[in-house]
Amino acid sequence: MKTVLPMTLLLALAGSQAHAIERYQTMRMTCGEVQSVLQNEGAAILRWQSRNGSNLPRYDRYVVDSRFCNFDEFTRYEGVPTRDNPACGVYKCEQAEPFDGRIFIPY
Repeated sequence: MKTVLPMTLLLALAGSQAHAIERYQTMRMTCGEVQSVLQNEGAAILRWQSRNGSNLPRYDRYVVDSRFCNFDEFTRYEGVPTRDNPACGVYKCEQAEPFDGRIFIPY
């Protein structure tokens, strides 16, 4: 009986589908569509071409809120270019700075 439960759990996990994160080209979407994707999926890879003359592809993982970040990360507001907005507001997970031991006393 002790080996049946782990084997059943292993088979159940092996049979389930992995949820892959979707990738989107922001310049083909409106700002509202980008924000709707994040609202519906929680997180997505957003891609666009750099406008600084190099035309290099730019991309990163963006989230709807901090629930989709690791425990040691926080959300930072950032703008990505879309078809109708050069700086559509989205959130990105950023690594938190390690605590240095100093005490912060708010005024």
